[in-house]
Amino acid sequence: MLAEKVMEDEFQGLKVMVIDDSKTIRRTAETLLKKVGCEVITATDGFEALAKIADHRPDIIFVDIMMPRLDGYQTTALIKNNKVFKTTPVIMLSSKDGLFDRARGRIVGSEQYLTKPFTKEELLGAIKKHVAKAS
Repeated sequence: MLAEKVMEDEFQGLKVMVIDDSKTIRRTAETLLKKVGCEVITATDGFEALAKIADHRPDIIFVDIMMPRLDGYQTTALIKNNKVFKTTPVIMLSSKDGLFDRARGRIVGSEQYLTKPFTKEELLGAIKKHVAKAS
């Protein structure tokens, strides 16, 4: 019980953005993250995400690679090329687990690559690894 409480405090108030064209993935991630106290912002594609990033200034961003209009690579590149958001960690989400996809994700500036379906541990682990919160 105590370990669970400490873990929840660690994520309390963190702003996490989830960009995915799959409603299921957005809802799953949102549910998991809200349970540990994160504020969750969702977007269905890169265009919607870019508008919301400026308004909400998330602490970390999870972005799907395969999306209509603006894919995850293009979205990540645009985020990383903006001086205000270039230090914001971006974690790529994909159902493909290829070396090429991982390498391409690194090239555009993503910090990590998670394969879908991801677990609660993977999601929270990525946040823990990339968002340093003063405790």
